[in-house]
Amino acid sequence: MKYYYPAIFHRSESKESGFWIEFPDLDGAFTQGDDIDEAYKMAEDCLGLVLSYYQDEGKKLPKPSTPDKIDLKDDDILVMVSVDLLWYEKKLKSKSIKKTLSIPEWLNDEAVKNKINFSQTLQEALIEKLNH
Repeated sequence: MKYYYPAIFHRSESKESGFWIEFPDLDGAFTQGDDIDEAYKMAEDCLGLVLSYYQDEGKKLPKPSTPDKIDLKDDDILVMVSVDLLWYEKKLKSKSIKKTLSIPEWLNDEAVKNKINFSQTLQEALIEKLNH
């Protein structure tokens, strides 16, 4: 599922380069970047991390503010940042987990004889079954 939240990009104090970013709807969601491209990438990562945390803790995701309800000052820039939370979760939680399973002996023998990678086959079957 894709989520969109407004972020305020504040220019750094030197105003030469760099931004610090805040998400007004998400407590403690701050990040920074040396230029606009890096700042946006960091904002996407920050949003994914915070929303994943909310979900892991069973917290309800805050409703995003509409852009017209956000007060900007001087050189602030309002940017809508999006994150595909399913993709982000896959990226964040990609470590392998050991599973124990049972299959008929004849099937095991055939798979071993054909040099089938059990882990890869199970992953492929689960991805197909879950339509991911």
